[in-house]
Amino acid sequence: MTDSNTPPNQVKPDQEDTQTKKKSGFSRFFGRGSDNKGTDDSAEAMINAEPATVEEGLNKSRSSLFGKIGNVFKGSFSLDDDLFDELEEALITSDIGVDASLALVERLRARVKNDKIQDAAGVIAGLRTEIAEMLKPAEQPWNVMHQRPYVMLMVGVNGVGKTTTTAKIAKQFQDQGKSVMFAAADTFRAAAVDQLQEWGRRLDIPVVAQGHGADAAAVAHDALNSAIVKGTHVLMIDTAGRLHTQSDLMEQLQKVNRVLSNLDPSMPHEVMQILDAGTGQNALSQLEHFKNAVGVTSVCLTKLDGSAKGGLAISITQKHQLPIRYIGVGEGFNDLQAFEAQAFANALVPDLDNL
Repeated sequence: MTDSNTPPNQVKPDQEDTQTKKKSGFSRFFGRGSDNKGTDDSAEAMINAEPATVEEGLNKSRSSLFGKIGNVFKGSFSLDDDLFDELEEALITSDIGVDASLALVERLRARVKNDKIQDAAGVIAGLRTEIAEMLKPAEQPWNVMHQRPYVMLMVGVNGVGKTTTTAKIAKQFQDQGKSVMFAAADTFRAAAVDQLQEWGRRLDIPVVAQGHGADAAAVAHDALNSAIVKGTHVLMIDTAGRLHTQSDLMEQLQKVNRVLSNLDPSMPHEVMQILDAGTGQNALSQLEHFKNAVGVTSVCLTKLDGSAKGGLAISITQKHQLPIRYIGVGEGFNDLQAFEAQAFANALVPDLDNL
């Protein structure tokens, strides 16, 4: 076991890691070759970059949705069943999902009738209001300080940016005056341990890790004991990316959960799933499987700036009623922002003047 800010000698990656991970986000920021200065600069740029706005992050989603809504209101129109059917289709094809779109249009119909709305601007404003209302359950208070250490289990499939997102959240905790510890429980990929240790070095966060192929539950156990002894505020356990079809890895994740809960039934206090907005409605399926396996309690929605599928937040909330703790609206550390329902709705559906 290691418990320090200094990475140990690099563990030889398995065959899967050899070529693919060298070109991943890990090597882009933490290469150890002759271009190390450039990659150091890239990582520092991520940490220190000015934050993007939610409006900037949702630009592609807004353009896509409004392009479709604009077609509904082209030329003359009547606020009849045909128009609401067209709106429904526009919402469904904007990755808001069938069930959420149906519910949203029904609420909008009622608002148009009750408020006696007669023009497109009123319908758009009503749509924005209803989206904000549907997203309200995702905006929940978060009391990280109710337990010390507050134990977070970070989960998700491969490629969603889980480890880097873990580092970004940790930096926010640090900025709030909280101490943080990492547990490198992604023992399936040697490069993942290296990546987390490098973030730990840069952010001055201790990392508990074992060798490649070690028991992930043992890593979590050791990290928890260390966090208790040191009085750490937040323990963040980074786990291996996996699909629900990888039964061995899902069982490993369940074992981590059991080991923590055996030590304290309230642990882990948070099981946060990182979801890539670019996967669209497939993210709902991912969430369903992880929720059934380990009881996901919150969501972080990443890569919104690179996708036109921001409507996914609505379908996630409508179906699961889970808090969305953060949204990623850019690559920088400050681009991971706390979720606010009204701000999200305003960015996704602005005034008609901006259509």
